[in-house]
Amino acid sequence: MTDNNTTLLEKLDGLVARFEEVSTLITDPAVIADQKRYVKLTKEYKKLGDLMKARKEYMQVLNGIEEAKEIIANETDAEMRDMAREELDACQARQPELEEQIKLLLIPADPQDSRNAILEIRGGTGGDEAAIFAGDLFRMYTKYCETKGWRMEISSANEGSAGGFKEIVCSITGDGVYGTMKYESGVHRVQRVPATETQGRVHTSAASVAVLPEAEEFDVVINEGEIKWDTFRSGGAGGQNVNKVESGVRLRYNWKNTNTGVVEEILIECTETRDQPKNKERALSRLRTFIYDKEHQKYIDDIASKRKTMVSTGDRSAKIRTYNYPQGRITDHRINYTIYNLAAFMDGDIQDCIDHLIVAENAERLKESEL
Repeated sequence: MTDNNTTLLEKLDGLVARFEEVSTLITDPAVIADQKRYVKLTKEYKKLGDLMKARKEYMQVLNGIEEAKEIIANETDAEMRDMAREELDACQARQPELEEQIKLLLIPADPQDSRNAILEIRGGTGGDEAAIFAGDLFRMYTKYCETKGWRMEISSANEGSAGGFKEIVCSITGDGVYGTMKYESGVHRVQRVPATETQGRVHTSAASVAVLPEAEEFDVVINEGEIKWDTFRSGGAGGQNVNKVESGVRLRYNWKNTNTGVVEEILIECTETRDQPKNKERALSRLRTFIYDKEHQKYIDDIASKRKTMVSTGDRSAKIRTYNYPQGRITDHRINYTIYNLAAFMDGDIQDCIDHLIVAENAERLKESEL
């Protein structure tokens, strides 16, 4: 057995006791009562379970290789030796695949990855055209979320005068949303002839996308008694009812930033539904996420300074992707990924690009962990 096999097996063997401990803990009534700890442990249990399954198969493959070699060396029956050769080939082909899988499983996952996400898109430089492009990006993500079976809910939107959005904020719920969508954070640049341009000249505009992990209720302590609520009539589309009912809510909250010690007033408006309690609930959820994101910016900065990865540094001012309409081209600048299927991409077919980004980040993290 090579050193590489031994170290991998040692790492896996070291986790067996922890897996057994977690299996016991998640059935303990005291742990189940502590919701925060229970959620954390069930996630760990799932991850360790995947590793235990991989460990079992890896040991079977290594034993299969040893046994097949022994039969080939010592067996006189030709048929038996042929069968052993087939077994040896199959096991040797599977071994590197399994090792790769185990190494990736051993990289500590970002604890945020399994969370839901808040998606914010803002038109940047380029006026009307930037707002139209922000609308195109929103449509692209809407289509992508549909293919993933995720639910998207708009919590606030400010429409552009020529279409699209100056700003749109929505929540995305589903399985592992943040872990996939975090790669979209950054500045997206578009090069095309705007509908508003009479001369047919190509313009460059931009929109910024921020993807934040949604805060769970027990992540952030908010003193609800200190929240000041106002209600107002929502304007905009929605027929006659909109202006008669005070369904829009505005929340003001003074929050002390634990990183800087500065007290900030947070103002959040929510006008999305005609149901005031629902709007209140959404505004509260956005307040939690806003505070959580601020508190976590320090944690994100620490990771970014440790890991100089271009893939997901958390730097929201970095230009990450160009959408070139005249050439039908998409280029992701972080990994030099270029494809020429812009129409399909804008229709939500973005998984291939995200897969490449995940592979690039995993390769960097593997290098870091020196497995």
